[in-house]
Amino acid sequence: MPQSRALVVIPARMQATRLPGKPMADIAGAPMIVHVWRRATAAGVGRVVVATDAAEILDAVRRAGGEAVMTRPDHISGSDRIF
Repeated sequence: MPQSRALVVIPARMQATRLPGKPMADIAGAPMIVHVWRRATAAGVGRVVVATDAAEILDAVRRAGGEAVMTRPDHISGSDRIF
């Protein structure tokens, strides 16, 4: 099967107004962002990267074996963070 050129980018930040810290919320022993990364990876559509401005999110994804990159903290939206 040929390698997909698709790139899945998941924006994640800790400063959500409705549920601060949501990406690190524990669900069955793993942070929510790790569950999201796992589901995206399992879809098999291409490379999956978490884009974040928080070291704790970056560390959690990497500890789970995922790829994460740091972005600037001043992005206004998830779309800006992905771009």
